[in-house]
Amino acid sequence: MNIALFGYGKMGKMIETLASKRNHTIVAKIDIDTTEIDFSGIDVAIDFSQPSAAFSNIKMCLEHKTPIISGTTGWLDQYDDAVGLCNENNGAFIYASNFSLGVNLFFELNEYLAKMMTNLRDYSISMEEIHHTQKLDAPSGTAITLAEAIIKNTSYTGWKLKGKEAHIIPIHAIREGNVPGTHSVTYDSYVDSIEIKHTANNREGFALGALTAAEWIIGKHGVFTMKDVLHIQ
Repeated sequence: MNIALFGYGKMGKMIETLASKRNHTIVAKIDIDTTEIDFSGIDVAIDFSQPSAAFSNIKMCLEHKTPIISGTTGWLDQYDDAVGLCNENNGAFIYASNFSLGVNLFFELNEYLAKMMTNLRDYSISMEEIHHTQKLDAPSGTAITLAEAIIKNTSYTGWKLKGKEAHIIPIHAIREGNVPGTHSVTYDSYVDSIEIKHTANNREGFALGALTAAEWIIGKHGVFTMKDVLHIQ
């Protein structure tokens, strides 16, 4: 398939490398200086750009009937608008805070654990995420997704960076070195602690997941998630 890359940073370059190994062709590399885009030869677009550019990129693709996979975080205040545009244009759209196949399984484990812990009031919840120093948003989109699943299934009502308020999940965001991404959720009581953790060994898993989603979405219409791609009920 012919792929357009919105954003040609580290992730874009990694997707390009993996795409060629999977017999796909990168037909466009759209970055900050790109002024014109020919959508006629594009089968699918993958967006790993900047938070300030993500919605504009998604809007452009949907209006040109081009399926769009977005892994850019930090723009979700406009997510409902993107869903509306997708439906209006009979388009195809997947957003994920993290495309790693392992992380998406971790999302399911996190939600299942939250449901089990919901009535155990002696446990307090905290979260930690660690990323490389070039990551712009904090907490990460992955951490927010984890927190939202906990909030949906427990008495917690929100999350806050380093917060210590009642019914608020504290998220500790750490930026150091060249860490691809580590996320942990801890349930702590005076007698014991339960922790689940996902550690990315490299960034290739994110690129592979985005390509897997791009391959899956061809020929489909609607707003989807990685649950659809992975056939998770």
